[in-house]
Amino acid sequence: MKLGYQCNTWSGVFADAFGIGSIKDAFYGNVIMPMSIEELDKIFNEIAIAGFEGVEVFDGLIVPFEEKVEQVEELLDKNGLKLVAVYTGANFIYKDILPEELFKIERVTKIAKKLQVEFIVLGGGALRHDGVREQDYEAAANGLDKAAEIITACGLKSCYHPHAGTIGFTWEQLEKVMKYSTVNLCPDTAHVALGGADNLKVIDTFFNRINYLHLKDLSDKGFVELGEGRVPLDKIVALLKKKGYDGWLTVELDASDKTPLESAKISRAFLEKIV
Repeated sequence: MKLGYQCNTWSGVFADAFGIGSIKDAFYGNVIMPMSIEELDKIFNEIAIAGFEGVEVFDGLIVPFEEKVEQVEELLDKNGLKLVAVYTGANFIYKDILPEELFKIERVTKIAKKLQVEFIVLGGGALRHDGVREQDYEAAANGLDKAAEIITACGLKSCYHPHAGTIGFTWEQLEKVMKYSTVNLCPDTAHVALGGADNLKVIDTFFNRINYLHLKDLSDKGFVELGEGRVPLDKIVALLKKKGYDGWLTVELDASDKTPLESAKISRAFLEKIV
C-alpha cells in the first residue's frame, strides 16, 4: 500500500463564493486563496518531509494553475511526490443544474489529466431542506455515473466519497447510492464512523468497488491525527491486507491545534505500526 496526504490540513477548505452565482464555478476553495506557487511548494515540501509519497488536493487549488500546470509539476518533482487525487463534488440530484456540474467536473478532470493524476474523488449528493426524497438516491447515482463516464473518458479513475451532510452519509444511505450507481467507492474512515456505519462492514461489503481510501480518525473533539481517536484503523488496515488491497491510503485531517507538519508526522508514525 502507498501512503498519501490531503493538503487541507495546511490550507483549510470552504465553498468557493463564486459558486453562489455560477454553479459551474463552485469549486472547493482554500483559506489561502488564491494559492501561490510558494505556498503550494511549502505544503508539498512538508508532506514529503513527513514521509508521504503522494498528495491529494481540492479542485479549487489546481484550477488557478489551469494554464500553467508545469509549475505544479515542477513542485511535485522537486519534492518527490505524486499528485494522486483531486477532490471535487456536486449536488447531483437537481436535473436542471446537472449539466453545469458535469461541465465543472470535466474541466477539473482535464486539468488533473495534465498533472497525471490517478483519481478524481467525487463528493456530494445534496440534502434538501425538507429531507431526502427516495428518488434523490437514484438521481444522485445517475449524476455520479455520468461524472464517472466523463472521468473514464479522460483516462482517469473515479470514486465516490461518503461525507457528512450528503445523501451518502449513513449506512442505509450509502447502501442505496451504491445500489443504484456503478461508481467505485472511496470510503473515508472517519465519516463512515460519524455516520454510524461499521468501517469493516463497508469495506467487506463493497471491497470489489473500492479503488482508493481515505484514512481519517475521529474522537469526541472531532477529527484528529491517526491513532488519537476511536476509529479501529488497525483492524481496517488488517482487513485491507487480508483482502489484498495494494492501492493508495490517503490521510486526511481538516484542522489541528498542532502545526500541519506535526500532525502529518504523528499520523505517519502511527501508520508505521499498522501498515
